[in-house]
Amino acid sequence: MAKTETLHVRVDPDTKRSTDEILSALGLSTAEAVNIFLHQIVLCGGLPFKITLPAPNDETLAAMREARDIASGKIPATSYRSVKELMEDLMSDADNLTDE
Repeated sequence: MAKTETLHVRVDPDTKRSTDEILSALGLSTAEAVNIFLHQIVLCGGLPFKITLPAPNDETLAAMREARDIASGKIPATSYRSVKELMEDLMSDADNLTDE
């Protein structure tokens, strides 16, 4: 099938540079990769991959719950009178982790 349409796409220069490097290593041009992508859309009847929001891990979820609890006043927020006091607390926490 003859190529009769032109597609103009604006993309961040760093993204294009990185994409070109990867595709070149695969032996493909950006135009060839775009054509493959478009053919896959037709074959799949939609995007050829699942698009989802990244799911936070358990540690992140726990931190988010703790932040909500602090913001709502359910648990008290720790405060410090100086950076030195904060650093001492952080260092004692780090010492406790290495002792375990």
